[in-house]
Amino acid sequence: MTPTNSSQNDHHSETSISAPPRHYRWIKRILLLIILLIILVIGYRFIHSSFSSSEKKIEALPKPVAIAVAKNTDIPVIFTELGTVIPIANITVPARTSGYLQDVYFTEGQKVKKGDLLALIDPRPYEALKAQYEGTLKADQALLKQAKLDNARYQQLLKQNSIAPMTAQDQQYKVAQLEGQIKADEALIKQQELNIMYSHIRASADGRIGIRQVDAGNYVTEGQSNGIAILTQMTPISVILTVPENKLSMVLDALKKQPELSVEAWNSDNTTKLADGKTSVIDSQIDTSTGTVRMRAIFPNANWELFPNQFVNAHILVETLHNVLTVPNNAIQTGPDGSFVYTVQDNSTVKLQNIKTGYNDGEYTVIETGLKLNDKVVTDGIDQLRNGAKVTIPQDPQ
Repeated sequence: MTPTNSSQNDHHSETSISAPPRHYRWIKRILLLIILLIILVIGYRFIHSSFSSSEKKIEALPKPVAIAVAKNTDIPVIFTELGTVIPIANITVPARTSGYLQDVYFTEGQKVKKGDLLALIDPRPYEALKAQYEGTLKADQALLKQAKLDNARYQQLLKQNSIAPMTAQDQQYKVAQLEGQIKADEALIKQQELNIMYSHIRASADGRIGIRQVDAGNYVTEGQSNGIAILTQMTPISVILTVPENKLSMVLDALKKQPELSVEAWNSDNTTKLADGKTSVIDSQIDTSTGTVRMRAIFPNANWELFPNQFVNAHILVETLHNVLTVPNNAIQTGPDGSFVYTVQDNSTVKLQNIKTGYNDGEYTVIETGLKLNDKVVTDGIDQLRNGAKVTIPQDPQ
């Protein structure tokens, strides 16, 4: 039994010596983690420095840009406003008397001249009345002639005291009564002449006749609301446009210098010019609901380029700025201090230059201060620039 116990004790002693304590194993793990972190930090710094050096090299490379040259030019000041084509005359061709519509002589959409016969209302009833009143007139004229002869005879007898004064006076009244009746007969005849004339419906202006409102054979009445058709004057034609009140003073100042301003009518997409015209009149008051004032422009419209109720963009030439310094719009940037451009220096670097801008016509901007003639400004590649950056110009502007 003694040898057995001794061997067990020896085995336990060896096991205790060969197995390290548990806290030593944690220390080893922590040391490994620290070493790994050191390796990662060193690697990150190496990679970061490599990228930084690459970025610095890239930044040091000249940037390709496009440029333009500041130049003096004439810039037209043009206001673009919405307008509506409105005929100078838009006439409902009326039935000015009542009767059956006997004939229609126009074709829908036809171009007509002032005085052209458009339609005919049956004139025969009015011709018959005219003939009747003419007969009455003749009878009354004969009665008047007889009354005047009797009156002359009565006046002679009255001088001879051969007739009562009352009888002679009554005859004078009869003559006056018949004279009044004749005037009434003549008025009735003239009325029927007018009815006959109104039965012949004629164009009151040059223009284009629209869709027929009533067909031949129908009974029409005087003052019928829809009339026979609509006659629209096409040449010349007007455009009613609206000018905002904040632009009104410039327009009025321009009208003081010249009686009329040039106006161009463009289509609703503002892509195609339709016609050229002149301003005619400006309204007498501002519309408080819209803050605009109406203006009429007249266009010759010889080829019917403009059509009634068509929406157009009216370009009003207010004035022309002569010999002003301009640069393209895409050269101008906006920063905390306002507008600026990048100017190209003689050493192929760029300089941030603050400027004060004026009128912009949609393509070029007037430069009031900050630039001088022939300064080179960057128009493309601006996003990658900073003050002092080097640039290359692939193609110099002409």
